[in-house]
Amino acid sequence: MTVGVRSFAKINLGLEIGARRADGFHALRTVYQTIALHDRLRVEVARGVGIEIRSPDRRVPCDESNTCWRMAARAMKALRARGRVVIQVEKALPVQGGLGGASSNAVATLLAIERALGKQLPSEDRLRLAAEVGSDLPLFLVGGTVLGLGRGEEVYPLEDLPALDCVIVTPGVGVSTPQAFADWDAKNQRAGRKEKQVGGGGQGAGKLTGTRGSVTLKGFSRAVSAWLSGSSTGVPAKGSGDRAEALLLDLVHAGIENDFESVVFPQHPELRAVKRALECAGAAYASLSGSGSTVYGLFKSRASAQKAAARLSAEGIPAVATKTLTRREYWKRIFE
Repeated sequence: MTVGVRSFAKINLGLEIGARRADGFHALRTVYQTIALHDRLRVEVARGVGIEIRSPDRRVPCDESNTCWRMAARAMKALRARGRVVIQVEKALPVQGGLGGASSNAVATLLAIERALGKQLPSEDRLRLAAEVGSDLPLFLVGGTVLGLGRGEEVYPLEDLPALDCVIVTPGVGVSTPQAFADWDAKNQRAGRKEKQVGGGGQGAGKLTGTRGSVTLKGFSRAVSAWLSGSSTGVPAKGSGDRAEALLLDLVHAGIENDFESVVFPQHPELRAVKRALECAGAAYASLSGSGSTVYGLFKSRASAQKAAARLSAEGIPAVATKTLTRREYWKRIFE
């Protein structure tokens, strides 16, 4: 049986980096948000043995280094199933772009294998397998608006934020996440910053670097609380977009930032220029997603997002208008 599945992307609404933990990872705090942009996968479980990955995109590895391969191996073992797994990947999302494309592909592979076999793992087993393959895989087992803690793998579903129009810009720049973390550590060592504890306990507890991080974290938490309660600091306008527009104001007023910008932008000034271009094109809020290289902008209307994407594309900046996906819409659209 062959199963078609959409593999949706994510953006990060704020990202706080903590100190390196004993296991070598950094403590993180972020809000993930799934968006409508996606890859397409077709997964077949047939007679035989082994795993095969096919893709016309040369950037997609077809060996054991591919997250889909690693997930397929774990999924078949966990489901106590036998067969040859063939995964066809049609890429639309950038590689090393900060949109979670490879992670989303792996989760899509798991879901497709389950459907092809007519079996389903318990939720806790799904999350465990996902976290074993990568830090930001578990968010794609939740969808919508998701709080990420620990190294990003501790995920908690938040009440969905209102649908937002956005523009995704994917410059032809590859940003190495390990290098970005190394640059962050080097930056803080040069500054001689002291580490501060992040609340939360358990694996999610870590240390946040510097006073600025602590202050931003408080603003970040207040803004998230406002989103959850539906009460925001922004003055709402009339019409159905009131809450979405107020949310955009909250993002700006709270000073929510992606810490990676402080180390990625100096290495790749063209990405800083893209963020400024989005702001000049009318974005109410713009940010790097993950460690990059994707930069996104949130807009107050579909028309303004489409106009901005067209303007940036005309200037030679690869941009596309899309929307955020609620949890319900995410799961409604995931299977083709």
